Amino acid sequence: MHGRRSYDYPKLAKGGFLVGVGMLLVGVLGEFVGHAVLGSLPGWEEQLFFDLEVLGILVGLITPFVFGVFMPLTE
Repeated sequence: MHGRRSYDYPKLAKGGFLVGVGMLLVGVLGEFVGHAVLGSLPGWEEQLFFDLEVLGILVGLITPFVFGVFMPLTE
Protein backbone atom coordinates (compact mmCIF):
# COMPACT_ATOMS: atom_id res chain seq x y z
CA MET A 1 0.00 0.00 0.00
CA HIS A 2 1.08 3.48 -0.74
CA GLY A 3 1.30 5.90 2.15
CA ARG A 4 -0.37 9.26 2.07
CA ARG A 5 1.94 11.99 0.89
CA SER A 6 2.39 14.98 3.18
CA TYR A 7 3.03 18.40 1.69
CA ASP A 8 4.49 21.44 3.39
CA TYR A 9 1.62 23.83 2.62
CA PRO A 10 3.07 26.94 4.29
CA LYS A 11 6.24 26.53 2.25
CA LEU A 12 4.25 26.04 -0.95
CA ALA A 13 2.09 29.09 -0.19
CA LYS A 14 5.12 31.30 0.46
CA GLY A 15 6.95 29.97 -2.57
CA GLY A 16 3.98 30.52 -4.84
CA PHE A 17 3.56 34.06 -3.54
CA LEU A 18 7.24 34.78 -4.16
CA VAL A 19 6.99 33.36 -7.69
CA GLY A 20 4.06 35.70 -8.32
CA VAL A 21 5.98 38.69 -6.96
CA GLY A 22 8.97 37.72 -9.10
CA MET A 23 6.82 37.55 -12.23
CA LEU A 24 5.34 40.96 -11.41
CA LEU A 25 8.79 42.48 -10.87
CA VAL A 26 10.17 41.03 -14.10
CA GLY A 27 7.21 42.44 -16.00
CA VAL A 28 7.44 45.91 -14.47
CA LEU A 29 11.22 46.18 -14.61
CA GLY A 30 11.34 44.77 -18.13
CA GLU A 31 8.88 47.37 -19.31
CA PHE A 32 10.66 50.28 -17.60
CA VAL A 33 14.18 49.21 -18.55
CA GLY A 34 13.12 48.31 -22.09
CA HIS A 35 11.59 51.72 -22.66
CA ALA A 36 14.54 53.49 -21.01
CA VAL A 37 17.17 51.65 -23.03
CA LEU A 38 15.47 51.01 -26.36
CA GLY A 39 12.91 53.79 -26.38
CA SER A 40 10.19 51.78 -28.05
CA LEU A 41 9.55 48.08 -27.59
CA PRO A 42 8.02 45.77 -30.19
CA GLY A 43 4.39 44.87 -29.58
CA TRP A 44 5.11 41.27 -28.63
CA GLU A 45 7.58 42.36 -25.91
CA GLU A 46 5.13 44.86 -24.45
CA GLN A 47 2.47 42.14 -24.43
CA LEU A 48 4.88 39.69 -22.80
CA PHE A 49 5.73 42.11 -19.99
CA PHE A 50 2.07 43.01 -19.48
CA ASP A 51 1.12 39.33 -19.32
CA LEU A 52 3.88 38.72 -16.75
CA GLU A 53 2.49 41.54 -14.63
CA VAL A 54 -1.08 40.22 -14.76
CA LEU A 55 -0.09 36.59 -14.19
CA GLY A 56 2.23 37.63 -11.36
CA ILE A 57 -0.64 39.36 -9.59
CA LEU A 58 -2.96 36.39 -10.12
CA VAL A 59 -0.40 33.81 -8.98
CA GLY A 60 0.56 35.97 -5.99
CA LEU A 61 -3.06 36.25 -4.86
CA ILE A 62 -4.38 32.77 -5.68
CA THR A 63 -1.49 30.57 -4.53
CA PRO A 64 -1.65 31.52 -0.82
CA PHE A 65 -5.39 30.85 -0.81
CA VAL A 66 -5.02 27.47 -2.50
CA PHE A 67 -2.05 26.19 -0.47
CA GLY A 68 -2.70 28.15 2.73
CA VAL A 69 -6.46 27.67 3.11
CA PHE A 70 -8.06 25.28 0.64
CA MET A 71 -5.60 22.38 0.45
CA PRO A 72 -5.07 21.98 4.22
CA LEU A 73 -8.84 21.83 4.70
CA THR A 74 -9.18 18.97 2.20
CA GLU A 75 -6.87 16.64 4.13
